[in-house]
Amino acid sequence: MNFKLLLSVLVSAIAVQVSVAQEVPFTCTTHGLQHLDRFLQGHPERVLEIEQADQRLEQETQEFAAGFDARGGNAYVLPVVFHIIHEGGVENISDDQVQDAIRVMNNDFNKLNEDWVDVKEQFLDIVADVGITFRLAGLDPDGNCTSGITRTFSDLTNDGTQDMKDLIQWPRDKYLNIWVCAYANGAAGYTQTPGNVDGFWGESADGIVVLHNYTGSIGTSSLNTSRTLTHEVGHWINLRHCWGPTNEPGLASNCDVDDNVSDTPNTVGWTSCNRNGASCGSALDNVENYMEYSYCSKMFTNGQKARMYAALNSGTADRNNLWSESNLEATGTADPQALCAAAFTSSGTVVCAGTSVSFNDASYHNPTAWAWSFPGAVTNTSTEENPIVVYDTPGVYAVQLTASNVTSTVSIDAPGYITVIPSPGAPTPYAEDFESMTALDPVEWMVLNPDDDAGVFSLNTTTGYSGTHCLKMRNHGITVGREDELLSPNINLSQDSSILLSFRYAFARRTADNDDRLRVYVSNDCGLTWILRKQLRGYIDLPTVPDQNSAFTPNSTSQWEQAFVTNISSDYLVEDFRFKFWFLGDGGSDLWIDDINLNGLSVGVEELLSDAGVQALVVPNPATDEANLMVSLLNGGDTRVELMEPTGRVVQVLAQQQLAPGTHQWNLPLERLAGGVYLVRVQQDGMQRVVRFTKK
Repeated sequence: MNFKLLLSVLVSAIAVQVSVAQEVPFTCTTHGLQHLDRFLQGHPERVLEIEQADQRLEQETQEFAAGFDARGGNAYVLPVVFHIIHEGGVENISDDQVQDAIRVMNNDFNKLNEDWVDVKEQFLDIVADVGITFRLAGLDPDGNCTSGITRTFSDLTNDGTQDMKDLIQWPRDKYLNIWVCAYANGAAGYTQTPGNVDGFWGESADGIVVLHNYTGSIGTSSLNTSRTLTHEVGHWINLRHCWGPTNEPGLASNCDVDDNVSDTPNTVGWTSCNRNGASCGSALDNVENYMEYSYCSKMFTNGQKARMYAALNSGTADRNNLWSESNLEATGTADPQALCAAAFTSSGTVVCAGTSVSFNDASYHNPTAWAWSFPGAVTNTSTEENPIVVYDTPGVYAVQLTASNVTSTVSIDAPGYITVIPSPGAPTPYAEDFESMTALDPVEWMVLNPDDDAGVFSLNTTTGYSGTHCLKMRNHGITVGREDELLSPNINLSQDSSILLSFRYAFARRTADNDDRLRVYVSNDCGLTWILRKQLRGYIDLPTVPDQNSAFTPNSTSQWEQAFVTNISSDYLVEDFRFKFWFLGDGGSDLWIDDINLNGLSVGVEELLSDAGVQALVVPNPATDEANLMVSLLNGGDTRVELMEPTGRVVQVLAQQQLAPGTHQWNLPLERLAGGVYLVRVQQDGMQRVVRFTKK
């Protein structure tokens, strides 16, 4: 057997290009050579080891199948761990989606999927109840309680190769490892058969890699993509495609090979749901088999069941240890599975007064009774599994949960879990220079530090743009990949006509490779949901000074820049508006933020209606030491810009020139002005706009 053919037999990788509804066929990564290349390059003897292991397992399989009674046999429980590799995006799927993936697999392998009754009548009597149960691990390799789900932050989620798998793996003789990622090396999912990874060198390659949107049927996935794991587990337990040991269905040459299963007719393989399809001389192909690419998979056969049982009873790649009684005890998956930890999630942790919060039990594993305590809530106790409670009074409150079943009782106390902020929010104009603060009020400015490390948003009292106070995000020397957030107070914009958010910032990279990121999100429901409105990146526009290897602290106003967020729509003119800063560290120095301003028309930042040719606004407003005039021109032309007193006396002509269409900006000479109200007038071709602002 040549090397490329051997790998095509042993490696499967399914890539789905478009939606099932369009019935565009599955495709496989050619031969899957890349999945084992690291282990085989320079080791020709390992190719022979793979061939020998595959032949040995095939002989065991045929001997096992000869005496197998499909109506009998043992049921198998297999411990599973899902490793979620993510960058904080949609690929960081929820625990619920993982549990749904387990549900789909268990339904498919135990003939509990409702659609099996729709199989063509010629195959109904051989639809297999395979009898394999997949159970999320209850104990990790060190014997600690676990949900069976791990989460690892890494950009290798966009790689999906062996490098990604090397980030984390639990022993393959105890767990089925499943890695969930954003990019599965060009596939929707891939794995290796047991013979492929039998050698000691193959242990770290053993398991299944799958895209997040092909995991389960909810969340980022769908019913149409939910059977990918069923297919891949079939390969992992030594099933071939129905057309045999190739990755290309539909070829006439597939009639010359076989999947070595007696009750699946020889076939060329199908990439669409032609339930009446027949090929290779068969009266009818088993198009609805999970090991096809037909988009209507809903069954295994009894012959495939025998083949999977043979693999599970073989020592090849340690499959026979997974379901042993001792391993089920060691992995916390014995029946009944122990309830070892109380846990919960909620629809939010920061809410406005009067808002309801949905709590969902996430205790593991299999609780049957619950006792909740909600200090500060209108109804402060509940015995429901997933209660909904209302908080009316601002403050910071704990949540307690005790979960139990017939064998165990576990509890969790989450102090300070819920922050309730006043509603409606603070009136506009809103301006914060932090000069009057001695510390950040956790109800007003909420700091989120999920890694609980030294990198965190805090109040600095030694420097600033307009004084000696500002925000500092400690980033210098902090581990790359850490995420931190700072949530604003609640602000009432319901009486405003438009929204402009501005702030000062200072940042230095340490090297040109630093791509730290600052994002600004906004919310119109008090922080329950967020939308991204601005991003500054280390590669592009976040640095305000040249790269500095030592820790950076701004020491002059020239080392600061000002950012404007101008794309906040009228949907956010609500009583409970909030914004937040989100920071991702990538090896740069500290980040500094100061002079945050949020202004609408009702507080002095004025602009023309959308059908006018001249728009103008002043930020910040009110202003202390510095302000900027921003002018947007629909058309080019001779333009005059004047700074005036309320009496109409011109203090200074800021511009008298031909200006192109677009946005223009001027610094206003506040150092020459006494405190009070001033005007800026913009004139062009008979149009004008007058803007009022206040100098403090």
